[in-house]
Amino acid sequence: MRITKRTNIAIRLLMFCAANEGRLVTKSEIAERCNSSESHLAQIINKLGQMGFLRTQRGRAGGVTLGRPMSEIRVGEVFRRLEENTPVAECFADVDNTCPLTSACRLRVALVDAVEAFYAQLDEVTLDALVCDNEALFTIFSAVPCMKRA
Repeated sequence: MRITKRTNIAIRLLMFCAANEGRLVTKSEIAERCNSSESHLAQIINKLGQMGFLRTQRGRAGGVTLGRPMSEIRVGEVFRRLEENTPVAECFADVDNTCPLTSACRLRVALVDAVEAFYAQLDEVTLDALVCDNEALFTIFSAVPCMKRA
């Protein structure tokens, strides 16, 4: 299984927002700390906003913040939703499928099961599990550590 660059950057972006909980972060801050271009980030921010993972605010004092609590953002859901139109193999593609084995291939069934197991494992991981108590991450992001909730 290979994760697209878009999904990789999306998780970094969500982690950055989580590490900076309680304030709007700017696209330029994210680009600098997450090693991504602002134009690529704009597309990802838009998509994550449409999906409800981010809340965006336009304007001079604008920025982004998490759209829901980090404990409610499951990595598997983020991956699944961002990767839903990316075929795991050529035979899963609606177009450009030139595989002559599609109608007889048993590997396809195994791949479906493997991908679902992959997402199921990631469904167990929440954004707060990636961010909270991760001092090295806060150092990289130059952020204040998560506040412990009662």
